[in-house]
Parts: sequence; structure tokens; C-alpha cells
Amino acid sequence: MNLRQLEMQLERLEGFERPTARLEQYQTPAPVAARLLHHAAMQGAIEDRRVCDLGCGTGILACGAALLGASAVTGVEIDPAAIDVARRNTETLGVSVEFLVADVRSPDLDRAALLCDTVVMNPPFGAQKAHADRPFIDLALEIAGEVYGIFNEGSAPFVASYTEGRAEIEEVVRCAFPMKRTFAHHRRERVDITVEILHLRRI
Repeated sequence: MNLRQLEMQLERLEGFERPTARLEQYQTPAPVAARLLHHAAMQGAIEDRRVCDLGCGTGILACGAALLGASAVTGVEIDPAAIDVARRNTETLGVSVEFLVADVRSPDLDRAALLCDTVVMNPPFGAQKAHADRPFIDLALEIAGEVYGIFNEGSAPFVASYTEGRAEIEEVVRCAFPMKRTFAHHRRERVDITVEILHLRRI
């Protein structure tokens, strides 16, 4: 499946019904999700691999990974309402994903059950709570050898410093992230920001 075909499939999926600002529930745009997944797939990190989507929201990355031939996909999300949408999205694409309602920060989370080859994720950017992405990075490197995540532009130096001794940034891919008006404090219908897709490899 080429990049455009993948993007068209992901465009069919539902977004958040009642997004929560506290959880930074911005829908991952299909072009960005497709770019991350296609890039990872071209590097052999998706097909026939066990994939986990941390903070999966409505499941666009998880569903896309399943569509690209992952051997097993797990989506972890704290919001049960988002998981309901994600399950409908698996039906739309005819794929299988196991969803787990859980907080990635919880010490009770069964990490052994999440062990996988590749993590894909769009963690919170930290607009509502500083360093909200750190628990996602920590868990990702604990359960997988390869991590592909979406971060704010300019995050690479911080991530490199934060993960020093645990992982190395293999690649930084910059792309536009069209953010639609989602919450009451948003003034414009759409804002285009630049994000970085970081590929981390655990040392």
C-alpha cells in the first residue's frame, strides 16, 4: 500500500466525539498518521511486527498499523469514550486491534503484556501540562526497541537529552500538522503547525 492509498483509508475514520482539552485530544490528521506509519513500514517496523499505540485516542495509528500487516496491534488509551470510537474504526477498515483502557502513568499497568517490537504514538504536546509526553516516552522505551512518535517542532534536542543512555534518535521527519478548531479557547478554524516525527531506537 502506497502513502496516498494509506492516507485515503485513514481519512475514512471517525474522530473524537467530545474531545477533552485536559487530555489534549486533538485528532491526529490522516496525512500525518499515514506519513509516520508508511515511514515505519518502509523500515520494516510494521509488517509482521507486534505494534503498540500508546495514547491511541480514536485509534488512527493502531488501525493503520493493522492495515499495513502488523502481526498484532494493541492500543492503550485512558478515555473509554475514545476507545468506543476506535473500535468502530477497526470495523470501518476491517482490521483487528486489541484495546486497553489504561493510564500509561499507572504503576499497576501490566507492562509485560504490552511488550512489542514497535511503538507508534502521538503523545500530548504538553500544552495543558508540562512534560506530559515523558511518561509516554518512558513506557515506549520500556516495552519496545523501535519507537515512532509525533512531537512539537524543536523537540528533538529535548528528547535526545531526556533519553540519553536509553535510546538514540535515528531520524527526524518534519511535516505539517493541520490542527482544526477543537476547543472553546481556539480562535481560528484551523492552524497549521509543524511537527517532528522522531524515530527512536532503544540502546
